[in-house]
Order: sequence, then structure tokens, then C-alpha cells
Amino acid sequence: MTRNHQPGQSDFKAILPEDVEWKPFAAFPPGARLAVMVGHPTEPGPYVVRVKVPDGTILMPHKHPEDRIYTVMSGVFYIGLGETFDGDKVNAYPPGSVVVLPGETWHFHWAKSGEYVTQVTAIGPLGLEYHDLHDDPRHQYA
Repeated sequence: MTRNHQPGQSDFKAILPEDVEWKPFAAFPPGARLAVMVGHPTEPGPYVVRVKVPDGTILMPHKHPEDRIYTVMSGVFYIGLGETFDGDKVNAYPPGSVVVLPGETWHFHWAKSGEYVTQVTAIGPLGLEYHDLHDDPRHQYA
């Protein structure tokens, strides 16, 4: 039986920490970065990305259509649920934590105690919709 592989996943490969390519992502606040580790997040199929958020940065309430699994790589990941940001309602997850977030769940993140890095595993395409259009960096007006 012939096995069908996802695009770009038919050969053994490894990505070392020094080879991770951090890039700005239009839907993130300034300073936050995204690195595509595996797959093609804009297309249907599995993907793995990493998200690096600098100290003090808040990702205002938003949701994703896809179910997501977050693995905290470094720092402390603060996440809260709801359509309105409330710093008193965030939970702290240290490195090694795994957070399961069902698709279409309104939530927010806060780099409350320093930079954090999470790894996100999901089935694409990746989507991100802010609750308030004014919080979306893709729709900031001069």
C-alpha cells in the first residue's frame, strides 16, 4: 500500500532552534512573531507553528475556526476566555503545559510576566478573527 504524505512531509527532517525563521504576521501586534515549523497553515491540512510574543504584549479577544493545541515552549503563557479582555481572568501556564482550545472559542493572550513562546498544532487553514475590528492590526487606520 502506498502512503500519501502531506506536502513537504515525505522526507525525514529536523528543525534546530537556531534554524527557526521568525517572521512578522499581519494579524499580530508589533513585535510578535510567527514561525512555520511544519505544513502550510494557509491550506487545508495539519500544520505546526510557533508564536513568540514580547513582554507586555496583549492579543485582544479573538477566535480561530480551527481547533488548536498549544504547547508552551518557554515563558509563561497567560490566556483568558471571553469576548472582552480582562487581565484578572487569565490563567498562567508554565513551560511544558499543553492547552487545548476548541475552534470558535473567544480568548485573549497576555505576555504578563515576560516573553513567551508557544507551539500551535492544528488542522488548517489557519484563521484569526478579532472580536473588535479596531483591535485587528490588519485594520489599523492612520
